[in-house]
Amino acid sequence: MEICIYRAYEEMSRAAAQEVADVLNAKPNAVLGMATGSTPLGVYQQLVKMHTRGEIDFSHVTTFNLDEYVGLPITHAQSYHRFMHENFFRHINIPPQNIHIPSGTTTNYRAFCDWYEKRIEEAGGIDLQILGIGSDGHIAFNEPGSSLSSRTRLKTLAKQTIDDNARFFDKPQDVPIYAITMGVGTILEAKQILLLANGANKAQAVAEAVEGPVTSMITASALQMHPSVRAFFDEAAAAKLKMREYYDWIQFHKPGAPRV
Repeated sequence: MEICIYRAYEEMSRAAAQEVADVLNAKPNAVLGMATGSTPLGVYQQLVKMHTRGEIDFSHVTTFNLDEYVGLPITHAQSYHRFMHENFFRHINIPPQNIHIPSGTTTNYRAFCDWYEKRIEEAGGIDLQILGIGSDGHIAFNEPGSSLSSRTRLKTLAKQTIDDNARFFDKPQDVPIYAITMGVGTILEAKQILLLANGANKAQAVAEAVEGPVTSMITASALQMHPSVRAFFDEAAAAKLKMREYYDWIQFHKPGAPRV
């Protein structure tokens, strides 16, 4: 895992967006895995700016979102469908048929999850997966204790996740307690992964995911087993990394490193 630490959230977001742009410029029909929430929002804003300037094109891109709340219609203010369209998709030239977001209102969750996995496979797999991390170390909605080989499925959310997300809803009791989520195993099949984290409330989870043992209690720790992960953190999120000096050393000397 390559660790990249930035002084501020905006700087981190610009660097991560450039990583996405590099993938699109190398492969215009790339398949992107998308995350929601406040952490990747800055990346999406930067990508929209790059698209507006004519630097990147989404006309041949296919996307798959990580997750969606169960029970929320796509028009609900806190649905991930609404989040993605309001903050990203409506600002770029991606064909609507190329956008895939789990359905929170399907009548057959098992069949839908199987279809979602098959659709990812038919698209050629995910070239670049964008991830955030929960304060308890989860990725997507793979809560502590989730199987590290899990696939897309229905998942019951942990109380901490519900509490963390309550700020987005009018009342805490409005937060859904179920979600459809890509599994850890599904995520690990992406060719490249970008892990994003900002803020002091993510520092412990970041430290355990990057430097702790691989464990289902911190599902983000499974990323240690992936061959191509770049982690983008701001100073606050990186505050508890024990090997911080080494990560800074690597980052400083990267421009002169031999080409692989």
